[in-house]
Amino acid sequence: MCAECGCGATNGNTRLQFHAAGYTEDNAKTVEKNLLGLPGVLYVHIHAHDGETTIDYNPTKTKLSELIGVMAASGVTADL
Repeated sequence: MCAECGCGATNGNTRLQFHAAGYTEDNAKTVEKNLLGLPGVLYVHIHAHDGETTIDYNPTKTKLSELIGVMAASGVTADL
């Protein structure tokens, strides 16, 4: 477990699994990179072909609205 961020333990982390519309191969990579740049985001996996998205994050460090904002900035709409 990382002493700095707590990765590797549950420590209040949340896993979101949902579908999103608007992914392309290019913007999916950008969204993944930008989400991973947010504090407390530990894991992101995106299936651009069907919009399936998985995000593990710590909601005390990053708000859900911030995750959605990163996606929206690339033209992706989350179905949450």
